[in-house]
Amino acid sequence: MLAAVTSTALAALPIAYLTVRIIESDVADTLAALLRSRTLELALTSLALSVTVALGSLLLGIPTAWALTHIRLPIRGLWPVLAALPLAIPSYVSTFAWIATWPGLNGFWPLAAIMVLACTPYVTLPVAAAFRLADRRPGEVARTLGRGPLAAFRAATLPQIAPAALAGALLAALYSLSDFGSPSLLRVQTLTWAVYAAFEGGINRTLAATTAAVLVALALLLVVVERFVRSRARRGAPPDAALVIAARTSSLPARAVAVVGMSAVAAAALGLPAAALLRRALEGRSTEVDWPRLLESAGTTIGLSLGGALLAVTLGLPIAALAARYRLRMAGALESAAYLGNGVPGIVVGLSLVFFTLNVVPALYQTALALCFVYAVIFLPKAIGSARSAIEQVPPSLEDVSRSLGRSAPATWATVTARLAAPGIAAGGLLVAVTAMKELPATLMLLPTGANTLATELWQHTTMTAYAAATPYAIALVLVASIPAYLLSKAEHDEP
Repeated sequence: MLAAVTSTALAALPIAYLTVRIIESDVADTLAALLRSRTLELALTSLALSVTVALGSLLLGIPTAWALTHIRLPIRGLWPVLAALPLAIPSYVSTFAWIATWPGLNGFWPLAAIMVLACTPYVTLPVAAAFRLADRRPGEVARTLGRGPLAAFRAATLPQIAPAALAGALLAALYSLSDFGSPSLLRVQTLTWAVYAAFEGGINRTLAATTAAVLVALALLLVVVERFVRSRARRGAPPDAALVIAARTSSLPARAVAVVGMSAVAAAALGLPAAALLRRALEGRSTEVDWPRLLESAGTTIGLSLGGALLAVTLGLPIAALAARYRLRMAGALESAAYLGNGVPGIVVGLSLVFFTLNVVPALYQTALALCFVYAVIFLPKAIGSARSAIEQVPPSLEDVSRSLGRSAPATWATVTARLAAPGIAAGGLLVAVTAMKELPATLMLLPTGANTLATELWQHTTMTAYAAATPYAIALVLVASIPAYLLSKAEHDEP
């Protein structure tokens, strides 16, 4: 319990930081920053982007998930991988590729379209899993009552997949709300951009803290709305007992439509960025690649992301074990509090750690440990969720048998629970690592002096419009992130 409370307290540091900063600030300055027309404009733009991306991800993700689970597709193993691989491409890399193809590209709608392509897997993956467990019988009953396919789907199947779809849409909304690189490259000013600009200026930290508080408030608003809608959706869901799973169709028209549709999405999300990067690489052959710097950046990226993943798993395990084994109100509260990191953008977490290290532990400022801790806080929910699910799948009776044989609680945990749950725990760490590789604003704030990651090198070159020099770093980042993303997609979509 003590370990879980400690982990949750560490995860709540960003909220504590914002509270302290606002309390310490002059009330008049805080109100002036909060009530600026510019703040309202940035908030509306950020909220509009989040809602647009969430809706677009639902419109693309649900049909894709349905096709993956209900149609006998040719080259069956290819499509789940193509559906998940956009997770390996940071949104700012995709944006860089689109700008490299159309140099004049900018504005809200191009940004929204690129973000939808990047975030659709957040909906596709959980909804595909929900479709596999959905009961087909309510839909069959609806059809016998004279309802058409779409009406039957809306009445019978949609309530079963709605929780997964809404959870994925929330992730898409939070990702777009906190994204910094793509809006900056496309010249769309959002709250995240404003927080970073205020922090870099260093003149008005009250403005930075107040803007960050508005950003967090929007994130928490999205979380509350998602939970409310999801709770209403669950009321209409059929019982889970005695499910009858839908069979896959071999209809030629359905296969053709699915293949054409998913190919078009894959071409836009993967093909165009890959082609643009390769073309830039070929055009920039005269530009000498600094291989030592590239390899050093790749090594730093891997090291920091793995360090963040290890720390996230370490902090998340006590919370996950408590939530999985004890149905206590305290356990649920600790888990919910730890999920604050999922609703706080990376730039706010980075800002809080800058304040904390400078005022409490100055020696940690701009060290690898501080940056790894930021990664752990931001992506802690991913580690907790995976570990909790894995621990829940370990039968408590096995632990009881181990204890009856005289083994202590720690020995039982190490030899039974942790050993059986290890694959799920490792998958959570892998997910943290692949997302940490792409984190940009927090990395820019806390990266150790003299160090560079693939993401920061790419960002520095693109802001100077040195696209040829940026291309090798973009390709390297995609390749490095593709390995864990591919492994995760295979694990998510493997079927008996």
